[in-house]
Parts: sequence; structure tokens; C-alpha cells
Amino acid sequence: MDTLRTKALELILTSDPDQKSALTRAVPLNLPIHAEQEFPEPTGIPGRPALPVLVGHTELKKRSMATPEGRAALIHSLAHIELNAIDLALDVVWRFDGMPDDFYGQWMGVAREEALHFQLLRDHLIQLGFSYGQFPAHNALWEMAERTKHDVLARIALVPRTLEARGLDASPPIRRKLIDAGDHRAGEILSIILRDEIGHVAVGNHWYRYLCDVTDRHIGSIL
Repeated sequence: MDTLRTKALELILTSDPDQKSALTRAVPLNLPIHAEQEFPEPTGIPGRPALPVLVGHTELKKRSMATPEGRAALIHSLAHIELNAIDLALDVVWRFDGMPDDFYGQWMGVAREEALHFQLLRDHLIQLGFSYGQFPAHNALWEMAERTKHDVLARIALVPRTLEARGLDASPPIRRKLIDAGDHRAGEILSIILRDEIGHVAVGNHWYRYLCDVTDRHIGSIL
């Protein structure tokens, strides 16, 4: 029988980004949870396509916003972040057992919104004559997931409350840069993403406070 957590595990193992995003958006949130179920970690997490080539973040070269390729490379990097964000939310759902049912439903809701963000950026790339996977990308977001996979408090503290919160600060100037370069559709997409990410950080804050209360720990104790 499918549960929200088994579906999350199935989806995170999916390597094709188009399938992953479409199937994630289609997951019904009223599936049973089975919060107490523990899963052995399978190989191949997360499922990844052959492209983009993953490199160190310092190896990514800066491109000019004055060129179509430069703007496409920036949008590609945002799409890659959103694809990683799908995996990060799905990973929270399948990996961490014993949490309240609302925890799993809210994080699957986050995964579904991240999937929409990826699709919007992917489709815009196609309209510009490019495709996801065409530019190199880095793996820093998933590296954070690896470092926090044994501690749900660390995961919540350092991914939604730190990395995504930084994204809230970075999004407005990136949006302005793309609009100033004439890409108004990218500006519209980033407005949608910013609106949703504010909610994702709020979800992270809620569960961080919950975990601090039930474990008597806080961010200083895990850094």
C-alpha cells in the first residue's frame, strides 16, 4: 500500500527531472502516513540525470547578463536549486520517522511547490532555446543533506532555516537583475518562488521550534 512516506522514497529515487517534478506534484496529500515506519537507506539517493555535470561551486564561471546564454545560465542554476529542493523535501518525508502526521503532510506540500518552481524555470529555459542539464551545476545543497541525514533537528535548522532563508535575501536582487536585462517572465517566476519560499521557511521555523521543545536542544547545540 502506498503511503506518503513510501511515495516520497519512490520519487527521490526517480532520476528523470521531468518525471520527478510531475509525479511529485501529483501526490495526494491524503495518503496514509505510517510515521513510525523505518526504512533502510537504499542506494541511488537522490536519483539524478546524467546531466548537468556536477562541479565544485567555485568552478562555475560567471556569465554576463548582457547575453542570452548568460541569462539562461542563471535561470539554469535556479532550476537546479529547485530540483535539489524537491529532493530535500522528499528526503525529510521518507527519512525521519516518529514525527507528527502534519510534519509529513507539510513537507510533501513543500516538495510539490518546489516541483512547480522547477517546471516553471525549466519551461522558461526551453522558451529561451536552452534546456535543463545544458550548463554545469554544483552539489552543495545535497551535500548539506548528507551532513544532516542522521539528525532531523540539524536538517531543519540548516536547510529550510538557513539555506532557504538565505535564498529569500538573494531572490529580489536576482529578480531585478533579470528584469533589468529584459526577462520579465523570469521576474514573474521569481515572484512566485519568493512567495512560496517565505512559506517554506515558516514551515521550517515551526518544526524547528517543535523539535527544540521536545528534545531540549537548539541550533547552538548542533553546530
